[in-house]
Amino acid sequence: MTGRRPQRAPIGRRPAADPAAQAWIKQLESGVPSNASVYTARLTIDVTPALRGRIKVLAFERGVTVAEMLRELLEREFTSTGDGP
Repeated sequence: MTGRRPQRAPIGRRPAADPAAQAWIKQLESGVPSNASVYTARLTIDVTPALRGRIKVLAFERGVTVAEMLRELLEREFTSTGDGP
């Protein structure tokens, strides 16, 4: 087989810009999403695989991310009393 192969686009070629995608990216770059604070800290906890699964399923059913759902839960449980930060 000495036939010539069809020419392929080089790897890493950038696709044509999608205006909607570009607007979404610029929105994220312009500021912090409305549900997050400018000052955030990562919190790590250990849970059982079963609990993790239940949390993920509930978040999916509610149409939110796990992080959003847990932030709301923590805000409700630990309301600010004005005694400190």
